[in-house]
Amino acid sequence: MADQQSRSGFIMTTVSIGKLAKSANVGISTIHFYEKHGLMPKAARRASGYRQYQVDDVRRLHFIRRAKELGFSLQEIGELLALKAHPTRGVAKVKSVAQKKLHDVDNKIAELQRLRVVLASLIEECPGHGEMEHCPILRAFDTNSGVTA
Repeated sequence: MADQQSRSGFIMTTVSIGKLAKSANVGISTIHFYEKHGLMPKAARRASGYRQYQVDDVRRLHFIRRAKELGFSLQEIGELLALKAHPTRGVAKVKSVAQKKLHDVDNKIAELQRLRVVLASLIEECPGHGEMEHCPILRAFDTNSGVTA
C-alpha cells in the first residue's frame, strides 16, 4: 500500500488496482466490470495515470465478492450497497432483500430436486446398452416425449 498525504494533511493509504484485485482474489477486469456497473466507484488517478483506490474500496470489493458468493445479483448488491451507505434507512429493507433472495434460493432448490427425480428415473430406465434410438434418456429430450420435470 502506498501512503500519500491528502490536501487536508492527513495520510491516506491507497492501493493500486493490481493490489486491490489480489486482495479480493479477483482479476483486474472484474474491478473494471464492477466500476462499469456502478458497484465500485471510479478510481482517482495518479499523475502517472494509474488508478489509486482507497482502503474503503478494498472493503467494498470484499463486500461485493461475498454477496456474489451468496447468490446476490449485481442489481441486488447495488441495492444493498445503497442501503449500507444510508444507515438511517434501517435494516428492515436489508432484511427484506435477504428474505427475497432466500425465497429465490428455495425455489431453485425445489426445481433442482424435481429435475433430480426426473433424471434419476431416466437413468434407472436406461439399460446402458443397445441401439441409440431406444435410449430412454435421449427419447426424453425429444419434444414429443411428454417427460417433464
